[in-house]
Amino acid sequence: MSAAPRAELRKESTAVVFVVNGRRAAVDLEQSQQYCHSCDGAAALKTKEGTIPQQQPNRTRSTMLWAILFTLQAVCNSVAHAVQHYPAWGHYDVCKSQIYTEEGVAWDYMACQPEATDMTKYLRVALDPPNITCGDPPETYCALENPYMCNNECDATTEELAHPPELMFDFEGRNPTTFWQSTSWKKYPKPLQVNITLSWNKTIELTDDIVLTFESGRPEQMVLEKSLDYGRTWTPYQFYATDCLDAFTMEPKTVSELTQRTLLDIICTEDYSRGYVWKNDKTVRFEIKDRFALFAGPRLHNMASLYGQLDTTKNLRDFFTITDLRIKLLKPATGATMVDENNLSRYFYAISDIKVQGRCKCNLHANSCVFDKGKLGCECEHNTTGPDCSRCKRHYHGRAWSVGSYLPIPKGTANICIPSNHGPVHRANASSLGVANRNQARVCDNAMLRCQNGGTCHHHQRCHCSTGFTGVLCERARCQGPGECDDQLSGRASFHHPPISRPLTLTLIVLLLLIVSLC
Repeated sequence: MSAAPRAELRKESTAVVFVVNGRRAAVDLEQSQQYCHSCDGAAALKTKEGTIPQQQPNRTRSTMLWAILFTLQAVCNSVAHAVQHYPAWGHYDVCKSQIYTEEGVAWDYMACQPEATDMTKYLRVALDPPNITCGDPPETYCALENPYMCNNECDATTEELAHPPELMFDFEGRNPTTFWQSTSWKKYPKPLQVNITLSWNKTIELTDDIVLTFESGRPEQMVLEKSLDYGRTWTPYQFYATDCLDAFTMEPKTVSELTQRTLLDIICTEDYSRGYVWKNDKTVRFEIKDRFALFAGPRLHNMASLYGQLDTTKNLRDFFTITDLRIKLLKPATGATMVDENNLSRYFYAISDIKVQGRCKCNLHANSCVFDKGKLGCECEHNTTGPDCSRCKRHYHGRAWSVGSYLPIPKGTANICIPSNHGPVHRANASSLGVANRNQARVCDNAMLRCQNGGTCHHHQRCHCSTGFTGVLCERARCQGPGECDDQLSGRASFHHPPISRPLTLTLIVLLLLIVSLC
């Protein structure tokens, strides 16, 4: 026998909210009045499925019950579908939406960010030393596993035999695989070292693992580094080696050993430096998602927790932010404890693919980023400007610029820039939901809050309305007497509704409790 449902009932603003067995549902009392024929002693309850009489003869009770059950089932399916597809965190893909307040039209501003994408489409790559790519002069290579299999040729003058750096970023659906390849270790015992620098000339935020796929054996020693100042200074992200103690005097660790307290620790791992047998063993990873999971849970279901940490911990936010990446290849795969000096053409680096998933950093002031004339830049909202939306637009310095906030979930806080001559400076948005200037609604501009019906914006402070119109944005007709206002002139429905009767409210609550229990 199933346990009796546990119910919790509470009122939030104009909505009745209840929770049964951990499942939440609500009814907006203001909106539900439109389904009531007569809210004072209503004779019938009108639903989206039809009209259900409140009093029926005994002979029709069965029909009424079936109608109620079908209605509840339809609503239940809709609720379940909505809950299934509504995440526990915000997408932050909308910067603003138009709303109606008691004083007229206003903008509801929200924190926003661009969608994550493949960032390798927008980078520049540089190799050091510059002549480290194979093919000049042409060279023949041997397989690491078989020194007598020497049928791989690299020739920079022949397209089919060339292996330039751009082949690390092309589409890998082709066969055979394309890849960049270095010269062989012909100057042994001098180290064969290569720096591969990826530059975006823009701050980006990493959203997924960095993955390098090697066509050759994975290097025995490697370092992944990051820069936050366009390559002027570098800090290590992670060390890789077959023997961390010998290579870097560091104890070997894995990302699974990290905790919330040690998430920012720089570790050396031996997981990606061994020889390979299967294709998946060709990869070297820097685990972004495993670090996210320390706050968001194993399947990243609790992104609200992660966003809260990113919002309040600058070091954590900076850890996942870069302008450049540098791959330092320090020692190629040798396949044995000793290097075969008689066959040095077996030792080289070859990379077939590099994946970097992320988004432009726009400080939560833009939901799109464009690549124009070889440069990435945010399409800024909230009266901000700059490649990262990191300053206020001209004439919008009414308060100091501030980064947007992920909190409160799911909309965040926009922290918009306000006009310079706006009046008293407010340190934060008037509402945690980001409704701009609610305490000073008489604000207009020529970009977003335009005056309507022929009105003109005066000093960004108020609209001067033409004859016959009034409102913050001149959006409604001026009333000359009782009953003379036509709501349709303003393009919106009246906000004055008759109160909802108590019996109807109780009926709605009972119906919603039944819906949740059935679901």
